[in-house]
Amino acid sequence: MTTLDDLPIRDDLRGLTPYGAPQLDVPVRLNTNENSYPVPEPVVEAIGKAVAAELRDLNRYPDRDALALRADLADYLGHGLTVDHVWAANGSNEIQQQLLQAFGGPGRTALGFTPAYSMHPLLALGTGTGWIPAARDADFGLTVTDAVAQVRAHRPDVVFLCSPNNPTGTALDPAVVEGVLAEAPGMVIVDEAYAEFARPGTVSALAVLPKHPRLVVTRTMSKAFGFAGGRLGYLAADPAVVQAVQLVRLPYHLSALTQAAARAALAHRDALLGTVTAIMEQRDRIVADLRARGHRVADSDANFVLFEVGGDQAGPWRALLDAGVLVRDVGLPGWLRVTAGTPAETDAFLSAMEKLS
Repeated sequence: MTTLDDLPIRDDLRGLTPYGAPQLDVPVRLNTNENSYPVPEPVVEAIGKAVAAELRDLNRYPDRDALALRADLADYLGHGLTVDHVWAANGSNEIQQQLLQAFGGPGRTALGFTPAYSMHPLLALGTGTGWIPAARDADFGLTVTDAVAQVRAHRPDVVFLCSPNNPTGTALDPAVVEGVLAEAPGMVIVDEAYAEFARPGTVSALAVLPKHPRLVVTRTMSKAFGFAGGRLGYLAADPAVVQAVQLVRLPYHLSALTQAAARAALAHRDALLGTVTAIMEQRDRIVADLRARGHRVADSDANFVLFEVGGDQAGPWRALLDAGVLVRDVGLPGWLRVTAGTPAETDAFLSAMEKLS
């Protein structure tokens, strides 16, 4: 049987494993930050009609530039954005890959403050971009001084900032974004995949977009919209950035069905986003409960919570799985991450955690 070692694969890919979290059939799945609430039936019907309307013309290619979808996304984001400021792709992962294809590549570097989204270094690897793992403090925080100093030291072509940060959950102080923008010689990408869950008063990087032509804000419909299966991510940036990523995008990369489904979802955004408050309540409940039991817990502006279990996290992860609750081992020694789901799912998680104490 042929193995990877038998193939002429790139040397820098040898020994690696694909990105992914376990997809196990357990009663409570809280490991991938999905929205636990199903799509409401009226929205299901609307999406079904929108997709059905495209079926007869599937012999034709879709709108290559997804203009109607981008206009809808700009309307959702507000901040005076237009279709020219927005680009869409198959999830924010593809958006960020396209950005690295355009602004990274061989001989260039990207920097991220770890722990952060583990796909960023993999996207850098796939695009031939050198990866620089910059540091956070012991509590996973990031100050303006530390961020600026590390950008100044490495002079990367691309800087990734996550706000809220995954896997820690905490949003950035806007001063960090401003400081990095002032220092960075190249592009600054602010990954706001969880922005809709941020606590009141949290400022989006969209607010400073007009002042910074090298700033890109990436978003997704996978989390707050409960559209993970639809695979739709997008960015907001100066129109010149949108033109740049179009140089590297694959032709017809967004199917007509994806565009139709996403537009129908956006048209019913009030219904889809109606679960955000309920999820935030469960997130805050998890934080408060675990802290009351003596666990260290990171502040969260996302739909998940990072909490300390101490020692080797593999044991508690397995014990929770044996209790029917799947959480995420993100590779941080002594820490696990749990998605905030429904009240019943939170009950099951907290009950399982109580048995671990």
